[in-house]
Amino acid sequence: MSGDLFISLLAATILAGTPLLYATLGEMLTERSGVLNLGVEGMMLLGAFFAFFVEMKTGNHWLAVLAAGLGTGCIGLLHGVACLVFQGNQTVSGLALTIFGVGLSDYLGAPFVGTLTEGFQPFPLPVLGQIPLFGPVFFQHNALVYLSYLMPPLLWLFLNRTASGLTLCAAGEYPDAVSAAGASPNRMRWFGIFAGAFLVGLGGAYLSLCATHMWTYNLTAGKGWIAVALVIFAFWRPGHAVLGAWLFGGIMALQLRLQALGANIPSSLLMMLPYALTILALLWASARGRGRGAPAALGENIAPGA
Repeated sequence: MSGDLFISLLAATILAGTPLLYATLGEMLTERSGVLNLGVEGMMLLGAFFAFFVEMKTGNHWLAVLAAGLGTGCIGLLHGVACLVFQGNQTVSGLALTIFGVGLSDYLGAPFVGTLTEGFQPFPLPVLGQIPLFGPVFFQHNALVYLSYLMPPLLWLFLNRTASGLTLCAAGEYPDAVSAAGASPNRMRWFGIFAGAFLVGLGGAYLSLCATHMWTYNLTAGKGWIAVALVIFAFWRPGHAVLGAWLFGGIMALQLRLQALGANIPSSLLMMLPYALTILALLWASARGRGRGAPAALGENIAPGA
């Protein structure tokens, strides 16, 4: 493999891993609060549509991103109503949210299939973009990629160095202790659901505003499910999520490159690679200790008034 081809593959790895990183961090934040949300796939699709629609109507990229985050956050609150208010099964509610998101995005987006939008364009960062190897790989992308570099350390700081973040984590570990301390674990779970869904929406926005610059059916192609698996693969740690997202992004970029180079491998087998890796990653995580790093109260409902 030539040097230029190798650099382009690494750069494509970052691009392909960015929506996975946003979605993984969002799901991780929600799960750290004690709520399991399997609706990531549907929420990503809705985030992609909200961003596309607002971009198409206003031409304002950042307003489109904000709309994706807020719109998806509000959709995520439906999960909160089902689980925090009505004490529903979190797994069932999340699956229902995925089905709802897929169906609603298909319905709303039907008139716009194939419609192009400008979206975000790549630009090199001053000085950093000129660094040999690292410049083309990391610093010649679009604004949402650069923003994704900031998200993991910011999330880590929030969860580990702020009172609110520590309380949110406690709501996922020992909700009774949070109540005993005079705080509301349910309030922290509401925040975790909304803020997590907001980040998932940014991952969806990336797909329509940066990856494809258009609207089409099944834009996520299973990336939401991969993000759910990556939370386990990363042991609920933001730093590990970066490595996981880029690893999976590299597999996605590689299978596209192999197809473009005309590799004598069935295309269906190449398209299967990211999902096969998902299964292997979960097996590896389980072998290292099932549930290692998972919040102790993950998936457990608590009284609505808590």
